[in-house]
Amino acid sequence: MKKKAQFQYMQYGCGYTSNPDGWINFDASPTLFLQRVPILRIFTCRYLKPRFSDDVFFGDILHNLPIEKESCKGIYCSHVLEHLSLEDFRTALKNTYDYLAPKGIFRLVMPDLDSFIQQYVTSNNPDASIYFMKASLLGTTKRERSLSAFLRSYLGNSHHLWLWSYESAKSELEKVGFSEIRRAQFGDSRDPKFIEIEDESRWKDCLGIECQK
Repeated sequence: MKKKAQFQYMQYGCGYTSNPDGWINFDASPTLFLQRVPILRIFTCRYLKPRFSDDVFFGDILHNLPIEKESCKGIYCSHVLEHLSLEDFRTALKNTYDYLAPKGIFRLVMPDLDSFIQQYVTSNNPDASIYFMKASLLGTTKRERSLSAFLRSYLGNSHHLWLWSYESAKSELEKVGFSEIRRAQFGDSRDPKFIEIEDESRWKDCLGIECQK
């Protein structure tokens, strides 16, 4: 998909399974990139699993996606933004805003920093800080130094780089220009199209937000 095109609904960071029809689905995983290189396709499909489906396109919200600006009625991302640095998070929000058509809706879901903090401060367990770091995926239990461990870490990108509360995320969205910002729950979008893409299990104890351009 080399030419820029218009799409009504787009998601980024779709992963292996969340790619319904009627949506243009992007992911920036290095594994997906390798699986799209013809000479490496056989190797990656055999050794790097699970495999991305053919209707997922390689694309990074931090860079230019092959879609027209202001062409999307809806944009969705689930458990993506917490894997970005603060600077990249802000870039992602700005680019998301640019791809949305006027009055377009952006829905996002990610870990809830307030929930982690509440569990930590109310715990009487002397190991509460350890549980906090493990549950939030901010800590590293053991630093592996082998090449294979490095590749697993790089290709997997499982660690979290920055966590958000509702108020802090709302402030960042407002700075970009989003309005009608509210805390969202699974399946409660004003646009019924989003129910096609949302997975209830990924909303449990997490922070959901819906806003509008």
